[in-house]
Amino acid sequence: MPHILITNDDGIHAPGLRALVEAVGDLGTVSVVAPSQERSASAQSLTLRQPIYVEQIAEREWAVHGTPADAMIVALHKLFPVRPSLVLSGINPGGNLGENVFYSGTVGAAAEAAINHVPAVAISVVHRGPDFVYAHAAKFAHKLAEMVLAHGLPDGAFLNVNVPREWGGKVRMTRQSEKITRTALEESTDHQKRLCYWIREERMGGEMDPESDYAAISDGAVSVTPLEIDRTHAASLKHLAHWAKALESPR
Repeated sequence: MPHILITNDDGIHAPGLRALVEAVGDLGTVSVVAPSQERSASAQSLTLRQPIYVEQIAEREWAVHGTPADAMIVALHKLFPVRPSLVLSGINPGGNLGENVFYSGTVGAAAEAAINHVPAVAISVVHRGPDFVYAHAAKFAHKLAEMVLAHGLPDGAFLNVNVPREWGGKVRMTRQSEKITRTALEESTDHQKRLCYWIREERMGGEMDPESDYAAISDGAVSVTPLEIDRTHAASLKHLAHWAKALESPR
């Protein structure tokens, strides 16, 4: 029977994670190993200068006092000596499109699984506001999980899925978008009158790549983007090859 491991970056009690657990429960044995509290935008960071505490809170559920990547490392190297069949990370309330894949803890957890040769999918709902609807994403996650369990994924690759809040049924295989947003700092002061900033995201002008994740979401379609662990820029290897000789130092 397949073993599905579920995690997230919003904390083990987050409603998106609970919707995902319920959605895929009929596909195999489900385990949950997730941060004990919200660790959004933690990317693939690790806890190195303090211990990582782990608490079993229910049958086949463990809360990790650390990052999403910590949770995956604990799960894959300690809790489950036999690798799971699939890792699902989410469901995240908020999109992980374009350059946000570099910051997202949801994506970071899936990347950590892929590094350890486990097929993985990160799942997010693209919506800003308090009233998140997880039903569409959960339904899609079930169908996609069935396909990954049946067919697998290439080693070193994982999927970043973004589901529009209102989904009409369309699905696109997409590219990670080029940067079409910019970081904005909102200046403020705290209760002690200390200067502080809030990081915000603003949309810039320009056309969207029609094959990108942003374009799919704008058209009301689910975006499925295959990402890879190997970040080597192959074209630069050839282009910069002649630099090596110039950079060498005489003995």
